[in-house]
Parts: sequence; C-alpha cells; structure tokens
Amino acid sequence: MFLNYLKNFFTKKIVKNTLSNVGHSLTINQIKTVGIVFDETYFYEREALIQELVFNGISANTIQVLVFKDKIKKNEMFDYPTFSHKDLSWTATFNKSEVNHFIAQKFDLLINYYDTEKSALLLVSNQSKASFKVGFSSIDNKLNHFMINTNAENYKVFIEELFKYLKILNKI
Repeated sequence: MFLNYLKNFFTKKIVKNTLSNVGHSLTINQIKTVGIVFDETYFYEREALIQELVFNGISANTIQVLVFKDKIKKNEMFDYPTFSHKDLSWTATFNKSEVNHFIAQKFDLLINYYDTEKSALLLVSNQSKASFKVGFSSIDNKLNHFMINTNAENYKVFIEELFKYLKILNKI
C-alpha cells in the first residue's frame, strides 16, 4: 500500500514537471478521430457517452477508448483496452502494449473523461499525441486545451458543452 502511494507520488511529480515545459500548439483541423480516456472507478456510463458522441456526428469507427480501473480482477474480461496502476512502472512508463499504442496514436480530439487526478491517467493524457485535448476543470489546467466545468456524472452536459464550443472553434 505504501509503495503504491510512493509510486503515484513520484509519477505525479514527473507529470507535473513535464507539464510545466509543455507548449500548446493549437491546430485548426476538423475532428475526425477521437480518443477517450475513461476512469471507470467512478463513471460507468461509457457506452452512453460514446452513443452521445455518435449522435453528434462522430463516426463510431473513429472512436478509440482506453479504460482505467483501480483494481482489475484476475479473470475479468473487457470490451475495451483496460489498464491500472499495476501497469505503471516506477519510471513513469507503461508496461502494457495497448496503453503504449493508444498514447502513440494521433487523435484530432482526446477526451480526458475523469475528474480526479490519478497519476496513471495524467500520464496517459500528457503523453498522448492528440492535437486537441478536452477535460474537466478539476484537473490541472496545463493538461487540456479546453476544460468544461461539470462533474463526470453529467455526461450529457459535458457532450453538449463540448460540441457547442467545437462548433464555435470550427472543429466540426
């Protein structure tokens, strides 16, 4: 337990240090590919959120999902790539190929759908090659280009606000 706390502390410190050196370059590309990082610890309406994105014009084929869970049971099966704190090393790298593949993929939009700061989630969001990152205002403001002030349970409000501002920014 104590070692996990230390690992999370050091990983957050590494992420915070790299966030201070980040220069945001905002592109004017249209949104075609979307990546979503979920924290399934508190939010279980993953499919409903994806359906809201599809309803608003995003193709289901272009949506990639990565799910974080605090604890993964030994024989548990998943629909989407899933990772936990155990997949994170002491040097702030991931041991799981699905996570590394997700990080390396270039998305037009990355939705960081978590409202509590966890080191593994922050690291995935920070290392992602997405050109436009959206998340909650409760997370470090250097991580996302655009932040929405709501909580994770209000996914309809989140999507409504997201698409309202994406239209204003001429991204859709």
